Amino acid sequence: MHPLRKLREAGSSTPAQVSALLADNVVFNSPILARSIAGREAVSAIFAQSSSTRGSGTYTSELKIDERTTFLRWEGSIEGRKLESLEVIVDNEQGLIVERTIAMRPYPAVKLFRDAMYASLKDKLPPDVWDYPAQ
Repeated sequence: MHPLRKLREAGSSTPAQVSALLADNVVFNSPILARSIAGREAVSAIFAQSSSTRGSGTYTSELKIDERTTFLRWEGSIEGRKLESLEVIVDNEQGLIVERTIAMRPYPAVKLFRDAMYASLKDKLPPDVWDYPAQ
């Protein structure tokens, strides 16, 4: 079992607990954000918040793609609506996460999740993370 999955299945996690699993140069790619987020501090805050925001659910699949790459599938709900995520986690040689990329569906539930994450993190992440710059 991947260490991030193990931590998330144990219940709510703190940014410090998540941070211990991340490389300094970790990159996070999410459909709820307008751009990638890099760096242990910001990414650990997002991961810790998302565990409590996304609601109830369970990991239904874990596949090892190669020695450093793990695929996870999660199914659950937010505000009573079905939410599903697929993710790819890449670890470095020390076993720390260097990249995590997530896809989520269906859109209406993803929007509920994004709105809740925005309310929790809008003051901790820069505005260009949430929307594209005005042209």
